[in-house]
Amino acid sequence: MLKYDSTHGQFKGTIETYEEGLIVNGKKIRFFAERDPAAIPWGTTGADYIVESTGVFTTQEKASAHLKGGAKKVVISAPSADAPMFVMGVNNTSYTKDVNVLSNASCTTNCLAPLAKVINDKFGIVEGLMTTVHSYTATQKVVDAPSSKDWRGGRTAAQNIIPSSTGAAKAVGKVIPTLNGKLTGMAMRVPTSNVSVVDLTCRLEKATSYDEIKKAIKDASENELKGEFLRKSMIP
Repeated sequence: MLKYDSTHGQFKGTIETYEEGLIVNGKKIRFFAERDPAAIPWGTTGADYIVESTGVFTTQEKASAHLKGGAKKVVISAPSADAPMFVMGVNNTSYTKDVNVLSNASCTTNCLAPLAKVINDKFGIVEGLMTTVHSYTATQKVVDAPSSKDWRGGRTAAQNIIPSSTGAAKAVGKVIPTLNGKLTGMAMRVPTSNVSVVDLTCRLEKATSYDEIKKAIKDASENELKGEFLRKSMIP
């Protein structure tokens, strides 16, 4: 699955196996099969920073189990109910070294937060509504089937536009405290296997124009948020 991905294509590097795991581009990567993160001997591998991406251990208490195995820091790749949350380019400078377990929020939050930060800093957001048009994920159904979450979620992913909930708007309030309670939103799961988009509609404190908003975002993409945080593209 690493070498041949149905969505992202073929991995162009080298992949080999050895008795304890994989060798990817000449670098050994240990494999473990444990239900309890505390049972993984991270201390013996030299791995200091652990990415918790199972989607299961998303609270501070559960993710902290990795520390018992020798990890020094744990980054949760999903929103967390109680772990400190950081989004690069938004509030990452407030991180302090005493934080050992943190959340990097969700993909939607990483898209929404930099945009909301620029608009809020420049014009002030009174309230806002976001809609994410989101590609389907592995949690959805290949054919119509019962869903434990709601009946819409049981519809075939590749044939339906499915309204769903998202915690991205609430998460933005955690990384930008001045926006706490000001944003709400929803998701539309659509029949594409990759790529998503966020639409943000705001009521602003300051009167402005479409051109001024575009300029503010463009300026931020070329200065304080330049690089991986915010980019302007005219590619059709």
